[in-house]
Amino acid sequence: MGRPGDVDMSRRDLVAGATAAAALTALPSSGARAGSAATDAPVMAKVALTVNGQRRELELDARTSLLDAAREHLHLTGSKKGCDHGQCGACTMIVDGRRINSCLTLAVMHQGSEITTIEGLGQPGNLHPMQAAFVAHDGYQCGYCTPGQICSGVAVLAEIKAGIPSHVTADLTGAMEATPAEIRERMSGNICRCGAYSNIVEAMTEVAGRQA
Repeated sequence: MGRPGDVDMSRRDLVAGATAAAALTALPSSGARAGSAATDAPVMAKVALTVNGQRRELELDARTSLLDAAREHLHLTGSKKGCDHGQCGACTMIVDGRRINSCLTLAVMHQGSEITTIEGLGQPGNLHPMQAAFVAHDGYQCGYCTPGQICSGVAVLAEIKAGIPSHVTADLTGAMEATPAEIRERMSGNICRCGAYSNIVEAMTEVAGRQA
């Protein structure tokens, strides 16, 4: 005669066996699995974008991010894939006048949009004022985050000029200024792992002074 525990073990084995059998029954057949795989085929979509002033028409997997569309399909590799989670700002682009993390948005969501990447701001022989200020103030070191920093910087000054408040804006009725506090708050989503933040603030302050 077995011990009491032996009876419990047998019952558990029966229950486990029944559960496993039920799970196997619930699995789709090989034919069903093949059909499921067929449904994983990409859904393609035609997208028309105006990128850096030029109309571009693409046929993309509907899941393609705006960042991947620019880098992999338009070969505009200035915008960088840093974290791919919207946490570092290296992929910042200006879309319809507003800065966005291009890794977090799908290209198909921007049909007809005006998109500016770092390539559209200036060229080596004709730098955008923000690019020139970054060079003058050494606002970069490794340079990986710099395209996103510059695009964000251009958009930040536009926000301030338009009177859009930030978390640190004290007076919502008076003229808004590009103070170091405003710049640091608004640029906080753009991470520089080299720590060139003070130089970035100086570069943006210089450009803001020219625009004033």
